[in-house]
Amino acid sequence: MNQTQILWVDDEIHLLKPYIIYLEDKGYHVTTVNSGQDAIDLCQTDNFDIVFLDENMPGLSGLEVLQEIKELHPALPIVMITKSEEEQIMEQAIGQKIADYLIKPVNPSQILLCLKKHIHQREIVEEHTNTTYRQEFSDITYMIDTASTIEEWMAIERTLTKWEIELDNVDSSMHTMLRMQREQANAQFAKFIAKNYESWFAPNANRPLMSHDLMKHTVFPMLDAGEKVFLVVVDNFRYDQWKTIQPLLSEWFTIKEEQMYTSILPTATQYARNAIFSGLMPAQIQELYPQLWIDEDEEESKNNNEEALIQTLLDRYRKRYDYTYYKINESDFCERITKQFKGLKSPLNIVIINFIDMLSHSRTDSKMMRELANDEAAYRSLTLSWFKHSPTAEMFKRIASLGYKVVLTTDHGTTRVTNPVQILGDKNTNTNLRYKVGKSLNCSAKNCFEITRPKQIGLPTPNISSSYIFCSNSDFFAYPNNFNYYAQFYRNTFQHGGISLEEMLIPLVVLEPK
Repeated sequence: MNQTQILWVDDEIHLLKPYIIYLEDKGYHVTTVNSGQDAIDLCQTDNFDIVFLDENMPGLSGLEVLQEIKELHPALPIVMITKSEEEQIMEQAIGQKIADYLIKPVNPSQILLCLKKHIHQREIVEEHTNTTYRQEFSDITYMIDTASTIEEWMAIERTLTKWEIELDNVDSSMHTMLRMQREQANAQFAKFIAKNYESWFAPNANRPLMSHDLMKHTVFPMLDAGEKVFLVVVDNFRYDQWKTIQPLLSEWFTIKEEQMYTSILPTATQYARNAIFSGLMPAQIQELYPQLWIDEDEEESKNNNEEALIQTLLDRYRKRYDYTYYKINESDFCERITKQFKGLKSPLNIVIINFIDMLSHSRTDSKMMRELANDEAAYRSLTLSWFKHSPTAEMFKRIASLGYKVVLTTDHGTTRVTNPVQILGDKNTNTNLRYKVGKSLNCSAKNCFEITRPKQIGLPTPNISSSYIFCSNSDFFAYPNNFNYYAQFYRNTFQHGGISLEEMLIPLVVLEPK
């Protein structure tokens, strides 16, 4: 490892000899100068890892030197050392992005702590993260092997997500181990769903909160209690993406409640989002409101009737709430509706944000987007960048200023697929890569989950002999014709419709304005 280079600037540098000896004994190389101009001159020719800068010196002041060095090396950490505790000086230094601020007299341990914080932090964090994950590895494996309830699987998803996000920020050898645990978890979760999913639809079954329960059990109680609510549904929004943007939302909101709920199968917008807004399973929508259900083989958009479905839900439960409904497909529209919020009086306001779903689909179709989001970490990073720099952040800020609570959720998540499996079916079989509905379906994968009686799990049947078949793990369907082409085209894309922790266990968050 290269020796850490320290520049120490102080007009009384001779008094600091003990500090210099102490640091050199610790393996650091310290260059000393007694004027600001000398420091600037050195920074023009030499490279340093950190600067300790006296604030009060003859000639150029510490603040002036700080400005000059920052222009030369914007990323160089500079620690200001001063006798003064004047608030104005501190604010100026902070405004010029000092790394730290120490008040004289300083002791050697303070200096060492500064070095660890600003020079060695990454290595220390990396070592600690790796060590802690190794210690928890066996516990996580045990959780996966013994999970028998949906609540336990939610705890596993939270744990895996926590470690994925923590390891994003370090150069860790643990990524491979964690990826293997994620694969193991999804394999076991698929078995759990295959064993239990149908039983959730039996009369008086003890089932988890699902798509068609969300309005009744989450939104209606808040409205009945006199709360003003925004229901924000971000299409294709995974739990890890929620955790990524959570710190930004915490600026305007307090997280009153954070939980997960379970998306229905298929984990696709046509089914899951229509179930949310109607409070019904898809087969019930088709039966009660046939004019509002769009079949798989029809050309038009499958979610054109959401506003009408919301009204049917309110009517069935005799809720007389005024409500607004917005579907955001582009940033310009987000800006326009945010401006409309100023005079808002409706207690219920529903906003659908399609950006992440659009990102997922464009990533499939665009080579450039694949490069930008080539794995889950990059996908999370793009989500954060979008939220931070788009009008969406301003929308949430405006909602908070109006005193509305927010129920933030999604209809389903998405998962990265890597393994193509062959599927056979009739000519009317749908095109989704993670589920198929049709007649005479035949899948080459052993772990496909088939539903031969769709009505029993609330799904419509285009024909009397139609069945549904779902991918699990990282599989995706491809037809034998041109199999290699489609396998290559869709491999490593983000898809949904099937069974995985990322698709089915999705965020449901209640935010309270600060």
